[in-house]
Amino acid sequence: MRYVAMLMLFATYGWSADEPAAQTSHVWGGKARHNIIAVIDGPRWTESWGEPQRAYIPQQATKLLPQGTLYTNFRNTGGTYTASGHTALTTGFYEHLENSGKQFPGHPSVFQYFRAATGAAAEAVWVITSKDKLFTLANTADPAWNGRLQPRSDCGVPARGPLGGYRDDKATLKIVHEVLATHHPALMIINFKEPDASGHAKNWPGYLQGIRDTDAYVAAIWEQIQSDPVMKDRTNLFITNDHGRHLEGHLDGYISHGDDCAGCRQIALLALGPDIAAGRVITTERNQADLAVTVAHLVGVTLPGASGTLMTELLAQQVAPAVPAKTP
Repeated sequence: MRYVAMLMLFATYGWSADEPAAQTSHVWGGKARHNIIAVIDGPRWTESWGEPQRAYIPQQATKLLPQGTLYTNFRNTGGTYTASGHTALTTGFYEHLENSGKQFPGHPSVFQYFRAATGAAAEAVWVITSKDKLFTLANTADPAWNGRLQPRSDCGVPARGPLGGYRDDKATLKIVHEVLATHHPALMIINFKEPDASGHAKNWPGYLQGIRDTDAYVAAIWEQIQSDPVMKDRTNLFITNDHGRHLEGHLDGYISHGDDCAGCRQIALLALGPDIAAGRVITTERNQADLAVTVAHLVGVTLPGASGTLMTELLAQQVAPAVPAKTP
C-alpha cells in the first residue's frame, strides 16, 4: 500500500498546467500586495530571542525589530516537527502528518485559495525550501483541490525528484533572490534547514552558526525587498519557526524535538511591512494556524474551517473582510 501511495504522491509532484478563469476584481485585506513567510527551522527560544543579549540574531534584533512587531509567546500547538509546523503555516490546520514527505496536507493551502480567488498564475505563488520533503506544501490530499491551482515549488534538489535530498541554505537564498527579482510573488513560503540540521547532527557550534547565518539571510531578504521599487512598502515579511527544541535537561536537549515540552512549543514571530505596526512587542499567545489565517486575510481569502483566528492585534489598522473561498 505504501508503494502505491508513493507512486500517487510522486505522480502529482510539481505544479499543474491548469489556469483559473481570470477574475475581474479582488479585494485585498491589507495594503501589501506581497506576503512572504520565512521559516528558520528549529532554533530554541533560549538561543534566539530568549538569549539575553540576542547575540545570535543581531540583524533581527537591531535592524528589523524596530521596523516591526515581535511576538514573545508564539507557539507550535500541534506536532512539534517540520511537516506539522509548516502545514499549519500554509493551511491553518494542525495535522499529524508523516514527517518524511510521503503525505500531502489534508487541506488546501493559502496558495491554492489565492489562485482560485484571483486567477493568478502559478508564478505568483512560491514554495522554496532547503528541505526536499516540504515539496508537499505545494499540494493537498483533498480530492477537490489535489493537483489543482498549485504554486511553483523549488525544494531540496528538485533535479533528483521530489525527495532528492536537502540542499545548503545558501543555495536556497540564491533562488529566493532570483524569484523575488524576477516574479515579485504575491505569496511565498521559504524554509531554511538550519539550525535544525546541525542540531540533529549533534553539532553545537554548527547549531549556533546556523542561527547566525539564517538571521543574516532573512535580513538580506528584507534588504532586497526594500531596494526593489515593485516590492518596497508593499510587502509584509513574517519571520518564524516550525518548532523549537528540547530544553537542556530534558531528553537529549538541543539535539532533538517533537514532544510538548516548553522548548519544543515556544517559537518566534517577527512581522514587518505596511500592514504591521513598527517597534511593538506583543505578549498575547498566538500560534502558527493563527498566522496562516492572518496571511490569508491580508491577501483577501479565507481558509474554511481553519483552527486559527485573525491576529487583529498584529495589524496596523482595520482591514477589509476577505472574500469567501471557492472550490476549483
